[in-house]
Formats: sequence, C-alpha cells, structure tokens
Amino acid sequence: MKTNKIGWKTAAALVISSMVGTGVFTSLGFQLVDIQNTWSIVLLWVLGGVFALIGAFTYAELGTNFDESGGDYIFLSKLIHPLVGYVYAWISLTVGFTAPIAISVMAMKSYLSPINPSIFNDWFGVVVILVLAAMHSFSIGQSGKFHNISTVIKVGFVLLLIVLGFYYVPVQEGAIDLGASWREELFLPGFAVSLLYVTYAYTGWNAAAYIVDEIQDVRRNLPKALILGTVFVTILFVLMQVVFLKHATISQLSGKVEVAFVAFKNLFGAQGGNWVSYFIAIQLIATISGYMWTGSRITYAMSKDHSLWKKLAVKNKNGIPVRALWLQAIIAIVLTLTGTFEQVLLYASFVLQLMGTLTVASIFWLKGRTNAYKSPLKPFLQIAFVVFSLWILGYMLFERPLESTIGLLFVLAGILTYFMSKGKGHQH
Repeated sequence: MKTNKIGWKTAAALVISSMVGTGVFTSLGFQLVDIQNTWSIVLLWVLGGVFALIGAFTYAELGTNFDESGGDYIFLSKLIHPLVGYVYAWISLTVGFTAPIAISVMAMKSYLSPINPSIFNDWFGVVVILVLAAMHSFSIGQSGKFHNISTVIKVGFVLLLIVLGFYYVPVQEGAIDLGASWREELFLPGFAVSLLYVTYAYTGWNAAAYIVDEIQDVRRNLPKALILGTVFVTILFVLMQVVFLKHATISQLSGKVEVAFVAFKNLFGAQGGNWVSYFIAIQLIATISGYMWTGSRITYAMSKDHSLWKKLAVKNKNGIPVRALWLQAIIAIVLTLTGTFEQVLLYASFVLQLMGTLTVASIFWLKGRTNAYKSPLKPFLQIAFVVFSLWILGYMLFERPLESTIGLLFVLAGILTYFMSKGKGHQH
C-alpha cells in the first residue's frame, strides 16, 4: 500500500472509532429516567442505527461524486451555496470537532483520576491532545497505522465487555423488563429526548467522507467503509445496552453517567469496575485521534477557498494540513481548560444535527456521475432522515432553548465571518 493512501479497512476504522466514544457508555442512565422497558431502549438504539445508516448511504453517494477531502464543506458549497459550506466548516472548527475532542479528554480524566488525581488532571488532557496532534503531523501512512492499532484495542475491549456480560449470570436482579409497557413509552416526551442522546452517541458515521482524496479506489472503498462501519457499530451499541441492563438495577443506573462502571462493579467487584473505567479511558484515544484526523481536513478545505483563513492552507511534504491540525488542537485545549461540557455537548450536537440535515438534503440537488455509488431507495430514505431530524431539532429548541440558541449564534457568527472573508477579495 502506498503510504499516502488508505484502504477501506482503515477508513472503516475511522468510522468505528469516531462512533464508539463516550455516548455508548454514558447515555443509558439519562434514558432510564423516563424510559425503562428494555424493548423501548433497544428500539431507541436500533432507530439511531437506522438513522445513521441512511446518513451513511447518502454520504457514500455524495463522497463518490466529489474528488476533494472536506466532506460536508465540499458538498454544501458545491450543491447549495458557498455560504452554507463555509458555515459548516466554521462550526466544525469552533465546536463541531473540537468539542468532542475536549469532551473525550475530560471523560478520560474523570475515568482515570481515581487512580492518581495529581497526574490525571486537566493538564493530562492537554498532553493527550498535544501527543495525538504530533502523531498525526507526519504522514497519512503513520496516521493510518496508529489509528488502526488504537481502533483494534477499542473494538477488542468492547467485544470483551459484551462477551463477559452475556456469559455471566447477574449477581442480582437486573433492569431487564420485557413487558408490554413499551407501547405507552413510545409516545412519552422522554422517548424523543432520549433520541437526542442516541443520535449524539452515533455521531461519526460520516467520518470517512471527510478524507476522500486520502482513500484508495474511493468509489468502491468509501461506501464499504461507511456502511459496514455503521452496521457493525449499531450491533455493538444495542448489545452493550442489554449488557448494562442485565447487570444493574434501574435505580443504580438511572441518571448516572458511569453506567458501564456500575454494571461491571456489580459483576466483578470494585476492582473489576475500575479496570472497565481504565479501558474506557484508553479506548477514547482512538476517538480523539479520529476527530483530529477528519476535523483538520474540513478546516484545510475551507482555508483554500476563503482569504480570511488562507494562512491555514498549507500541507507538509507528506500531504498533512499541519496548520489546520494544530489550530484545531489549540481550540480543543482551550475548551478543555475553560469549562464544563454538558452545555457544549448539547449546542454542538444541535448545530451539527442542523448542518448534517442540510447535507443530507443537498443530495436532492446532486446531478450524479455515472460511475458513483447510488443510495438505495433515494429520495425516500433522505426525506425520512430530514423529517426525523427536523422533529429532533424542533424538540430540542422547545426543551433546551438556551443551548439551541447558543448553537444558532455560532451559525450567525459563521455568516458574519464569511462576509468579512469575502470582503477581502474572496472569489467564487
């Protein structure tokens, strides 16, 4: 394999590692506050997977119709308007990719700090970001190799948890409830709110679409990576929730963030729970790595087209957009050191949901190449995605008006900087 291109397996590893982050290990506790039937929980996670899969089909078609890396920025700029693409890239730089990096680093710190609080503090998070930024600064071959190893560790750990969870009999009564109450739960407001957490947990299904010019034989390998990666992760996510429900009670899990620790502490004692916490922290390295790799490509694609950012439009001799990569690392460090992230998580997920919906809708304007991938059941699946997504966004505006408004203010700031950039001689 040439070092400047990756195959479908590395591209799929990028999808898997971007998806399996903090969400799968933390969302269940929030869902159980309102939704307690096991069928309802499984349905939530299956719906999230179907939603992600429709997105994967759509991005596979969009990605195989364009030759440049940059994902949504390229699709939205070319198919809808340069302003829309620019706003997406602005969002990616300011919160879209930097906030998940910061959230993952903070999660690592909280999982590891019980071992040694003096070492695993905020500055530990800064060191992790700096080391991973350096790791991705050399060549695409090295990025791919490091990413594959960290993803194998991540997937091995998750599969081990699933096997152990299904193999062992619960020490106590668990939260599994296979009654008929799911019929009422589907219509509760809590079901819609729970979907917000699930869609955040599935974020990353489009990761490989950001690096199309770094993938060998993209027309064959991009659809394979996006679709297989998303299906694999959906199966993992559903099985993980069943394991957590099997080994802990609703009262133990409800409202808790550290659901994996709670379930495995019941099964293997405090020491076993601690080991699970350590591995959750370690597997987040692959998540941070994936966001660094893909996020910097969007910033680079935007910087080539907009004069305000042209100093970032620099690649090293191995084709790595180093300035964009390091600016992203600096912003992630600032976010890590300056706050708590529940709000950042919600406004970042609101605004990314909004931009992702626009990208899926952009396929309606696509006049496709003859040899590009064709999404099945187009446009019906995309219409379903857009309607479902607008329902989630409407719900969030109603339920969390502050975070939604902050997200919309980021969009407004992006529009303002677009016109500043245009005013400095930007040409379309």
